[in-house]
Amino acid sequence: MARAAPALSSFTAGEISPRLEGRVNLEKYREGLSDLTNMVVHPHGGVTRRPGTEFLGEVKFSNTYTRLIPFQFKTSDTYILEFGQEYMRVYRNGLQVLVGSPKTITGITQASPGVLTSNSHGLSDGDEIYIDSVGGMAELNNRNFKVANAATNTFTLQDLFGNDIDTTGYTAFTSGGEADKIYEIATPYTAANLPTLNYAQSADVMYLVHPSYEIRTLSRTDHNAWTLATATITGSPTPSLSSSNNYPSVVTFFEQRLVFAASNNNPQTIWFSKSADYLNFTVGTNADDALIYTIAASQVNAIRFLSATRILMIGTSGGEYVLTTTNDGPITPTTTQIRKYSNYGTANVQPVQVADVTLFLQRGNRKVREFRYVGEVDTAGYQAPDMTILAEHITEGGITQFAYQQEPDSVIWAVRGDGTLLGMTYRRDEQVVAWHKHIIGGEYDGGQAIVESIATLPNETTEDELYMVVKRTIDGTTKRYVEKLNVFEFGDQTTDAYFVDSGLEYSGAAVTSLSGLWHLPGEEISVLANGASHPDRTVADGEISLAFSATSAAVGYGYTSEMQTLRLEAGSVDGTSQGKPKRIHAITLRLYRTVGLEVGPAAADVDRIYFRDSSMSMDQAVPLFTGDKTVEFPGGFEDDDRIYVRQTQPLPMTVLALYPRLNTFDL
Repeated sequence: MARAAPALSSFTAGEISPRLEGRVNLEKYREGLSDLTNMVVHPHGGVTRRPGTEFLGEVKFSNTYTRLIPFQFKTSDTYILEFGQEYMRVYRNGLQVLVGSPKTITGITQASPGVLTSNSHGLSDGDEIYIDSVGGMAELNNRNFKVANAATNTFTLQDLFGNDIDTTGYTAFTSGGEADKIYEIATPYTAANLPTLNYAQSADVMYLVHPSYEIRTLSRTDHNAWTLATATITGSPTPSLSSSNNYPSVVTFFEQRLVFAASNNNPQTIWFSKSADYLNFTVGTNADDALIYTIAASQVNAIRFLSATRILMIGTSGGEYVLTTTNDGPITPTTTQIRKYSNYGTANVQPVQVADVTLFLQRGNRKVREFRYVGEVDTAGYQAPDMTILAEHITEGGITQFAYQQEPDSVIWAVRGDGTLLGMTYRRDEQVVAWHKHIIGGEYDGGQAIVESIATLPNETTEDELYMVVKRTIDGTTKRYVEKLNVFEFGDQTTDAYFVDSGLEYSGAAVTSLSGLWHLPGEEISVLANGASHPDRTVADGEISLAFSATSAAVGYGYTSEMQTLRLEAGSVDGTSQGKPKRIHAITLRLYRTVGLEVGPAAADVDRIYFRDSSMSMDQAVPLFTGDKTVEFPGGFEDDDRIYVRQTQPLPMTVLALYPRLNTFDL
């Protein structure tokens, strides 16, 4: 019998493929996990529970696909654009932008439905409005409604599930109140075409392209002042970019030029504008003239994307190209050349850029490749290694969208075909390429909630923000909500923790009930109150009751964060420990700012680790714990020896290392 105490002190390989279960001699095996769900790998080596998502609002049409697109004028002035069936809405600082012309409410009846009076309000049935500042009948404040039964001076309300608002039991109206419409503009884009809508932005103007629509510009002059217009392309000879089947499908900026590519009739052609004159495509031989370049290839492989860094990378369905110049200067009509560097082929999914690297999806929608510069262009050139080689299983079902969150941990997020949110912690300088998967709380049609679209925005003061559209079945109805991932660095107190999905926060005077949960009728939700885990509650009439009074709370869907190691390799008297019975009799978990977790050999066999001791008052939050917890390990003699750790409470958990003590029996 051999005794061993191996150190599992780094998890920077993330979740790795079950096909590597036998590669115990591989360095990444020692740093890998067989399961990593709702947890993120830190570049430092540990893994932490992902924060929950904040509910921001419902999309306009929950029965159709909705896409999020980021709009960044500067790092302190950013927006998330909600594109749905022929409309666009705007979010700023996590709030829906309103029209900004509120209608004054002068009366509300206590009736079924309640009738609101607002002289010459101009609202129409179906308009979505936000109501606040109502005196007396405060039950209507800070909520979105749909307008119904609109007349010249009156209207009634419906909630976003289509139910008439019965104000019979509400507090009597006294005075005041305003109703303002959610800001939106019309667009020509149908929901079916939104996944392949491409864009590029310069200052306050975004260029939108799709092969079925004319080129359009989206301009912003204020938070609630946006204009979508057809772009006027000029040039001599007139470029074929403004006629049916010649609309481009790809757009970017490169070296002060607006660049279009891949129309239906010319799938391998790239159009470069005149330098610093974005809509002028007059061709010529002067250095600043526009130019047109068609890739010469043995097969017609449509251009899927253009990625501008120090060079212009061109991804086509048949291979990857680089646009350079013959004199290593800026591109001109007489010096431009295109070289092919790989033959993998790209999927019709826009890539992400990290520093000077482009990460793109290979044809087939499974493999993520890293297109990077190695040596001199004329000698070594570019390579495209596979970033999923150690975790090919995690992209099963295909990837549909990418987004990059630089801060705090450099994570590339991806949407998988089944609605699972994938993450890849990517720090190439430290050789960290670690995949993890995330299942957002709630259900859709009896299965998991579906993430459909993601987008990120930078933040000057804290972490970059990840937004998502999540589809669920709620109260028998399909709902699509816009949500934002909360911050990883939530603070120094358990009362600041936020580990619920589609949730809301409360901070204020002591209360014994929490309201405002109108988006989760009939749903069972998880509750953190005063920094302590609270029994689950079911939402009724937008409200839940608490077992004790609370001054702070986070409420929303609960979710489980879990990690499981691969089979341990600790050696034995006559060689490997693989295939031999082992018994882990104790384990030390090195933790960072953690409260509450369970550990054992498998999900069905765990023991809870307690963090509250007899010196702590039961009505106070347990302080965040950093240090070692040593416990006896449940289970017996196992050939399939693994360590499983999970967190089911709405509390933080960061695991820095695992130190098991075990015996291996040589047979």
